[in-house]
Amino acid sequence: MMIPTIPTPDELLDKGFRRGKKAADLTRTTKMPKHLKGKRIEEVRVITACQVIKDRLKMILDRVPPIEQLPEFYQDYIDITVGVDDMKQSLGALNWAYGILTQLEKDYAGKIRRAPSEKASGYQKQAYGRIASVVNKIKKDLDFLDFAKANLRNMPTIDFDAITIVIAGFPNVGKSTLLKQITTAEPEIANYPFTTKGIQIGHFEKRWKNYQIIDTPGLLDRPVSKMNDIELNAMVALEHLADAILFIFDMSETCGFPLESQLNLLKEIEKIFKGVPVIYLFNKIDLSDYEKDEEKFDYVTKYVDKLDNVLFVSASTGEGIDEIFNILDKIEKIPHEKEEEQF
Repeated sequence: MMIPTIPTPDELLDKGFRRGKKAADLTRTTKMPKHLKGKRIEEVRVITACQVIKDRLKMILDRVPPIEQLPEFYQDYIDITVGVDDMKQSLGALNWAYGILTQLEKDYAGKIRRAPSEKASGYQKQAYGRIASVVNKIKKDLDFLDFAKANLRNMPTIDFDAITIVIAGFPNVGKSTLLKQITTAEPEIANYPFTTKGIQIGHFEKRWKNYQIIDTPGLLDRPVSKMNDIELNAMVALEHLADAILFIFDMSETCGFPLESQLNLLKEIEKIFKGVPVIYLFNKIDLSDYEKDEEKFDYVTKYVDKLDNVLFVSASTGEGIDEIFNILDKIEKIPHEKEEEQF
């Protein structure tokens, strides 16, 4: 989300009042009766100051898209990162200030025009006091938007037209290695709240279809029971994107987690991503000699038999990668709500 630079109240007022003085100075050079010129100078100061401050507020309001019109993923991302309600409240406060300044501009311009010349300056000072009061009332809202700008600066760029595959599995099962293996370039690493390294996004094209592969280290790699409410919301945000889940088992168990724990994690992920197809990969076949050891073969087979259409791969050597592409070629986009909208 491209939030423009957010000024402080002092910066807003300084710019508005300086521009007001400059406009007034230019008015002094115009030819008109003296008793009218004095009033016109003060009127111009008030009108210009209001308009300059209003223009800056309007620029902020115009550049921040309506949150409710964003795709669900971005709405959830904003809510997780800074809070949707707080964002709406702060934008509403700026809109309130814009309306009040518009009314002050109209009221005090009229008062100055109707007032005797000797009272024009007093009305101008009174107007500036009211303007300053309004702008200072939105200080906390300007501060919040500046905070939001900093925290939303690295929001991931999502391709909502691409078929999106979300990778899941315990740490060190080979997710990052696989991501680099099946995408055409080094994955983009972008900020994602409550992950350890930031969201990783890779892309590739096959048969004129674009694919987007997403890995979230620190999120989809531990039991749901250990997640807090905010992390659960972050997972739901991904649910709005996923057209399929690529769940990776480490059949060698060198990741430090037994296959039983890995299967339990899979079950928890499937509960959250209801209706999303899952592709099961048993990775690190290069490290497992299970086919040569009957006991290991029976052990691995016990878990393989609980799943359908399992693929055996080695992300590090590339073995079995072509079969992954064949499976992904059959994945169709799920019509997620508002996924067609972008900004």
